Amino acid sequence: MTAYIVAQLKFTKVEAYRRYQRAFPAVFSRFDAKLLAADEAPEVLEGEWPRDKLVMMAFENKEAARAFQDSPEYSAIAQDRKAGAEAVVLLVEGFPGRP
Repeated sequence: MTAYIVAQLKFTKVEAYRRYQRAFPAVFSRFDAKLLAADEAPEVLEGEWPRDKLVMMAFENKEAARAFQDSPEYSAIAQDRKAGAEAVVLLVEGFPGRP
């Protein structure tokens, strides 16, 4: 079943986050996944949203998503993400039978 990683970010040190952002494509490309959205200006339709960026990634299943999140390659670059942004990161399971 498709699984999604959804991250909501609030920048704290933009230069550290930009280092992470530059390194991300090379690491992400090693995994069989799709980057669905990475928006630094999402339109808030309802409610309050005190964040600066939303990222959505799709993986074959939860195990594949965890393999990416827990990989040594991602952990190495995630140090800059953690230094550069406060984040809420969710692992979300899709509906059965949906791509």
